[in-house]
Amino acid sequence: MTNGSMITRVKIVLLSISMTFVPLVKGQDRPNIVFILADDFGYMDMAAYAHRVTGVPTNQMYYETPNLDRLVAEGTSFSQAYANQLCSPTRASLLTGKYASRLGFTTATPPLATYYNQNLPIPEGYAPNDALYHGDKIEIEQRWINGTTNTALAAGTAYDFGKDEISIAEALEDYQSAFIGKWHVGGHGARGYQPADQGFMPLAWYDAGGSKYFDWQDVWNNKSKERFPNMPQPAWEVGDAGQPSGEQYLTDDLTKQALVYLENRAQKKDQPFLLYFSHFAIHSPYQAKKEHLAHFENKPTKGWNGHNEPVYASMIKSLDESVGKILDKLRETGLEENTLVIFMSDNGGIDRDVANNHIGTKNTPFVGGKACLTEGGIRVPLVFRWKGKIPDNQWRNVPVDCTDLFPTILDFAGYDLAKYYDELDIDGRSFKSLLDESKTNDETFSKTTHYWHYPFNVIYLNPFDGLPLTPHSAIREGDFKLIFDWYGRQYLFDIANDPYEENNLALTDQQRTDDLTRKLFTWLTENVDKRYWPRLNPDYQPQNEAREEEFVDLLETFNIH
Repeated sequence: MTNGSMITRVKIVLLSISMTFVPLVKGQDRPNIVFILADDFGYMDMAAYAHRVTGVPTNQMYYETPNLDRLVAEGTSFSQAYANQLCSPTRASLLTGKYASRLGFTTATPPLATYYNQNLPIPEGYAPNDALYHGDKIEIEQRWINGTTNTALAAGTAYDFGKDEISIAEALEDYQSAFIGKWHVGGHGARGYQPADQGFMPLAWYDAGGSKYFDWQDVWNNKSKERFPNMPQPAWEVGDAGQPSGEQYLTDDLTKQALVYLENRAQKKDQPFLLYFSHFAIHSPYQAKKEHLAHFENKPTKGWNGHNEPVYASMIKSLDESVGKILDKLRETGLEENTLVIFMSDNGGIDRDVANNHIGTKNTPFVGGKACLTEGGIRVPLVFRWKGKIPDNQWRNVPVDCTDLFPTILDFAGYDLAKYYDELDIDGRSFKSLLDESKTNDETFSKTTHYWHYPFNVIYLNPFDGLPLTPHSAIREGDFKLIFDWYGRQYLFDIANDPYEENNLALTDQQRTDDLTRKLFTWLTENVDKRYWPRLNPDYQPQNEAREEEFVDLLETFNIH
């Protein structure tokens, strides 16, 4: 097979007659959908959420999020919404309704070598965009060797060996679905795996974890294969800066392009639309507009809750202004009454202590931050607003996770979810009932178990011992969450009564700890390929171990193979 034919898209006929998803509801009851995803935006970074936790008035806080707070006041917010520990896994789950580790997305990576971009033979059972290796430079002993990670969603190319993940855009067959912003699930610019290949009309996009906020256009528009000269494609498909907006700051530019799209859709009401607005803000590099910096450098409330970085605060302000402009445009164009707006973050904020860096935020009173499976790393803001259709100024306290957005959106769009649950085997479940019913009906959402998997040693610090994180996996069932540290430690928390994870119940409730451990590993064994598991390091030197506890092979204890 020639390279040309190899890269020809050969979408599997999953959307055949038997899999045609016909909406059950038509007309004005089917909303347009604007889904805004922030990056590295912590639970306590959003003033309305911080107020709910602490009771402190928002005007006494350092960060300013008046437009996001307005969204909370006009919609229904979730106090226990979960993302993954890093951005690419969350994006994979949002797009497919599946747990990221089932898809091989176990971490987020900078552009690195994969079988595809090195044009290497793909081992049997591997994905073309699996990373050859990914790891941080860690000086202390590591008992486990990192697993690997996938970097692109299967899209039905000839390289995918018959696999094709159906994205939310492909599932919303009669919607026009547009994408703008951060992609980061396309194999670092691999042909056939970008937004257009997953059913979106791309406005402006970049397939990377972070981007400069000034003078980014040449980088996004770069087609040179210099980085990956062996890629079996004529040009690097890493991004497109879209139509020039005249804005000099990335957050402002993407916002203006999104506003133009909304103006155009307001003139064409013959088809509902999905706008997936995936911000880079507030991911590094930390760069802010001067006019915002001057405000925050001398703000009297600087230091509240450990929030004291003017650049970080300024980036939040730009993100918040973007949300405000989107809401205003929906009102001005007459789209507001029939548009569902969703706001979410892709993972917890980068906690300065966990990141061992002076830049970032503090998630206090939640423990940990980005890369951790503690609440500070995976609990995120999630808000729904649809004027007149969703209760305003309401909170839901039921745990939901990022896989649940896929079926919930389809449910609002009037699709028959049975086909997705049965034929696409998604993990998410619609929580639309929580947005339709009164606050007393939280039990209408029946999903009670959630999973996470992170098979890497990383430079981010474990909030429990202050040393680099070892591989972790986790399960939350009902009110209890078990974090399984592959080094041989178990953490059990009653999240309903101990959301700040201060009281480890693993020793006092051994039976529940063991039961959840077995359930977690039953799930991992059945759903996550072993190449995405860590493996024991044969060169480990226990006498040089920096941790106080000796390593315990709990997999052996639980007879897990």
